[in-house]
Amino acid sequence: MTHALAISLGPAVRVNCISPGWIAMSQDELRAIDHEQHPVGRVGKPRDVAALVALLLSADAGFITGQNFVVDGGITRKMIYA
Repeated sequence: MTHALAISLGPAVRVNCISPGWIAMSQDELRAIDHEQHPVGRVGKPRDVAALVALLLSADAGFITGQNFVVDGGITRKMIYA
């Protein structure tokens, strides 16, 4: 759908998709193993997704459309979960 919309709506509208992984609203109840299983060493925070949203909304991303961005700290590449 992202690709189709990018083609249909461009160049007036840029369309991208963000696929977040484990994003914890609070880090308080997380265990050490929850953080350790992510290649970046921690569970995601809302600001991790917000930073990508801010980039995609900026003029710096003016040449980006039709893309899916996985924001998961690399865990889907690991594919072994505790």
